[in-house]
Amino acid sequence: MSATAVVLIVVVLLVLLVLALSIRIVKQYEKGVLFRLGRLRGTREPGLRIIIPLVDVLHRISLRIVTLPIQSQGIITRDNVSVGVAAVAYYRVVDAVKSVIAIEDVRAAIDQIAQTTLRKVVGQHTLDEILAETDRINVDIREILDVTTAAWGVEVTLVELKDIQLPESMKRAMARQAEAEREKRAKIINAEGEHLAAAALGDASDIMMAHPWRCSCVTCRPSLSSASTRTPRLCSLRR
Repeated sequence: MSATAVVLIVVVLLVLLVLALSIRIVKQYEKGVLFRLGRLRGTREPGLRIIIPLVDVLHRISLRIVTLPIQSQGIITRDNVSVGVAAVAYYRVVDAVKSVIAIEDVRAAIDQIAQTTLRKVVGQHTLDEILAETDRINVDIREILDVTTAAWGVEVTLVELKDIQLPESMKRAMARQAEAEREKRAKIINAEGEHLAAAALGDASDIMMAHPWRCSCVTCRPSLSSASTRTPRLCSLRR
């Protein structure tokens, strides 16, 4: 092989290497943040992008919504009940430049601040409020996170409490309370039925006292049908 052929092959390989290092593809759901010699040069939209090898650095930032599970946190409520609360947060990057410059690791930072905020917000409520007002607690956590992450170019779109773990003793106490409530309602319903029955009997008694001759006629009708010869004029005499 001649020296010219060798040089040509080397040149082709170098060109291919430079092209491989220069070509970047930014996907539709991404935005590129370009740095040249360490300085910010702006953003790059989706598509085929050319950079200068060894001089430019292109960070591709996903703009899709990210699901972030928040691991269960041991929390003491305002009424001194120990509970374990797990949640899930959804966030997305709205400013690619800030998400690169302002924070080193967006996911790790949001995970840590979400755990802290979850403990803080849930700890300000009683157990009954946590079980009954989860929607309000979700909104409070999301608003606090959104204020904190706005400087990072991130928007928290949704936070949901997904699991509330109670101590076994508390579960047994709540079961006994629910059973007592059911027995209470049953006794109230039974008492209301007896009250209605007594009221109906009282009304019937008043009617009998107001019209005694009608009741006497109703009473004597069976006797008339069976022994009409012995009491032919009982009803007329009572009238």
